[in-house]
Amino acid sequence: MGIKSFQGPRKKQQQEQAESAAIKVSDYMTKDLITFKPEQSIEEVIQMLIENKISGGPVVNDNNELVGIISEGDCLKQISESRYYNMPMEQSNVESRMVKHVETIDGNMDIFDAAKQFLNSRIRRFPILEHGKLIGQISQKDILKAALKLKGQNWK
Repeated sequence: MGIKSFQGPRKKQQQEQAESAAIKVSDYMTKDLITFKPEQSIEEVIQMLIENKISGGPVVNDNNELVGIISEGDCLKQISESRYYNMPMEQSNVESRMVKHVETIDGNMDIFDAAKQFLNSRIRRFPILEHGKLIGQISQKDILKAALKLKGQNWK
């Protein structure tokens, strides 16, 4: 009589536990966002970025629909060009500097899939939309926080 291997059922059970323990993007996304309006001045944005210690944020219209993203880099471009062309910064607004084609992410996506998307796209933050409205944002730092929590539960 041969020895039976029970590795098959154990692996299946471990796989089911891992799937049930999956952490979604929506579990770690930031919901209380600092947003910007297209008509705001770049100076206002710079002030808000500094005061709130953030590197950028979503730009929304009056209906809370995402229309773009503005970042420190976009503001730096404005500062550089305004000095080079000797143009006052007061004349420039968010709409003229923001990135209009914004990549979003699904709030139901697994946190590890989101990490891979961050690596593939080289983006620092992804807005999360629901029915066309901005409901949150996930950053690389949020993914790192989720990974630390998972390490305590699953990694050895």
